[in-house]
Parts: sequence; structure tokens; C-alpha cells
Amino acid sequence: MSYQQNGTPYQGVPQDVVSGEQYRYALTNFRIAHEKVEQQRAQLEEQEQQVALLRARIALLEGGFNVDQTGKGGNSVDDFSIKNAASQLDKLINRWASEIVRSPPASFDVICGAVLSDVPNGPDVAAQIKGTSMQVQYLLRHAMSETISEGIINCLMVTNSSDANIQLARIHEHLFARDPTVACVWRRQTFSAAVESCTPDMSLSILDEQVPKLMRVLGGVLPAAGGTSILESAYDFSRMLHGSNTSSGDAFYRAFVPELGSTLYPRQIELVKRCLKSERGDIDKVGATIFPGLVKVTKGPGDEPSTETLQTVVRRAQVICECAMNGTATLSSHQPGRTSSPQIANV
Repeated sequence: MSYQQNGTPYQGVPQDVVSGEQYRYALTNFRIAHEKVEQQRAQLEEQEQQVALLRARIALLEGGFNVDQTGKGGNSVDDFSIKNAASQLDKLINRWASEIVRSPPASFDVICGAVLSDVPNGPDVAAQIKGTSMQVQYLLRHAMSETISEGIINCLMVTNSSDANIQLARIHEHLFARDPTVACVWRRQTFSAAVESCTPDMSLSILDEQVPKLMRVLGGVLPAAGGTSILESAYDFSRMLHGSNTSSGDAFYRAFVPELGSTLYPRQIELVKRCLKSERGDIDKVGATIFPGLVKVTKGPGDEPSTETLQTVVRRAQVICECAMNGTATLSSHQPGRTSSPQIANV
């Protein structure tokens, strides 16, 4: 008890008093609770980092690693992108063929013979070729379409070695037969590390393999239009198709070129000139393919590796029929060196 100075007891306000042991116990529990909260916060931060890494990994696997490279593995490809890129490539091929016709390095008959020796065709095709400027132009476009289809798009061209590209194509075929989604991821990742461009040496190697006789007639000059390499543009087109993040992860694109003299199938071809014979119900055939078609390849129903694949035409091949090639069709707005609005074959 405390006292004032006059000796009377001091009546203070009563206070809650805890013992030292209770105080230390409360302080210890508070420190433990604080450590637990800090530990949980650190765990949450770690989880957020792991989620961010997983999202980045998923984006890489889906081809979204670089949003600045349109059509080269960074963005998705749609029908408009395909149509626009194909149109630009078609113009280059058309201009190249027109320039050769204006200043041919050999006679038209020699050029026609070289093309017919290099590309697949029916037995009666050569007899109908008279070596006109229009026929030469369309046959040149057919040869270039065949080269782009088989030499660039359909071989999964990734490296500057043809042998390595063949092996990569086999790996992709094996993966696609087992699991199309895995094959799609593998293909996009592979094309993300592909060569940046089709070099002149690579272009010459492809041309010598696909159209060797035509290249000898043309003097080994690489096909170009307005200073732009056609095969390099075709390679960019191929990378857009194979390296993109397509909407369906279980499919890929392949190009096709109807053979000279083959049947006109309306689901596969689109005529660039009016075909009177087909309109009358008569049989007409392919005179030349001036730009390849595209199919989307998917796995058929079933999970077995031996299941056959399905091919759906997503862009029909641009074709001129035999009667138009031989000048027996009604004249239209299409002239050599220009492509009129496509008209669907009515067969």
C-alpha cells in the first residue's frame, strides 16, 4: 500500500495486472502466429511464381512464345491469313512466269518439254501442248506449284539439310500416328528453331531435286519477281502453316497439286477460266495448276496408332482446264499474266 505525503493511504485506479509468465506466453504465441503468417505468405508467393512459370511453359508449347512474329509460331493462323499469304505468293509466281514468257531463255517447245519431263502428267498431255506463250506460262506456274508443294510445304523443311528434313518429317509422321496433339506441339517447337529463311543454296537444292530439267533450260537462275525470291516467300508461307498455333491442336496442313491431265474434281479445284466443256456436261481435264491447294490432315476416329488420317480441303487448287489451255474456251477477262476472279468448276 502506498501513502501520500500526509500519511493517508493513496486510493489509485485499479489496473489489470498479468504475471510475467502469462506475458511471455502470449508474446511467444504471437511470435509463432506471425511466423506462420509469414511462412504462408512465402508459400503463396512461391505458388504464384510456379503458376507463372507453368503459364509461360504452356504458352511456349502452344506456340505463343513470340507475339511479334506473325505466322511464325507466335500467333494463330486463320483462313484470312492463309488467303492473304497465298494471294501474295500467287502474284509472285504469276509475275515470274510472265517475265520468262516475255524474255524466254529457250524456245517455248523446249521449255514445255522440260516441264513435262519434270512434273507428273497423263499420257496424252504432251500431244496437246503446242508450245504457245499461254501454255508456257501456265506450265511454268504448274512446275513452281509442284516445287513449292513437294519441296517446301510437305517435307517439313526446318534445316538446310534435306536428309535432316526427311528424318524430321518421319518423326512427325510417327508422332502424329500415336498422338496428334503431341505431334502438333513438337512441330510448333521445331519450327520455332527453324532456319530463318530459304537461302540461295537451299533454293537451288530444292529446284534441282524437283525440276532439274527446267532449271537447266532456265540457266540455273533462281526464280524471283521484283527482287523477291519465290522460294523464300514460299518458305515463309510454310512456316506460317506449320509453326502457328492453330485453333485445332490435332491437325496440320499439306499442299496438293492436281496432275496434268487428271479429272476435274470440284471439291478439290477452282477454275480461273470458264470451262465450256464441263458446263455442257462433257469430260474435261486439268490443263495446269497455277497455285496449290491445301488440306488439313487430322487423325481418323479411334485411338489406335494404325488409324488412317483424314484430309479436308480447306483451300482448293487454282486450276485452268485443258480446253482453256488449248484456246478452245470462250474468251473471258482472263489474259496471260493476269488472273480473273475464280469460278467454281461445275462438273
